[in-house]
Amino acid sequence: MNKNNFADKDKEMKEGIHPKYDFTKITCACGNVIETRSTMQDIQIEICSSCHPFYTGKQKLVDTAGRVERFKKKYGIKE
Repeated sequence: MNKNNFADKDKEMKEGIHPKYDFTKITCACGNVIETRSTMQDIQIEICSSCHPFYTGKQKLVDTAGRVERFKKKYGIKE
């Protein structure tokens, strides 16, 4: 077999050794449903890109022990 010709038309995948790769639905706890293909059926998740704070822009900056205020004070940053 030629190294540069990986897509030989004569050769097929072996029968019976590959898992079934079919359409499935991923359901988030927020109610969002995503249709994709997978070897698993009906996947349930807790958080998705529609409700994750990082992707929605609702991520909060957690200030631990006033670090943000100390930084602003140290470098003279005004809001």
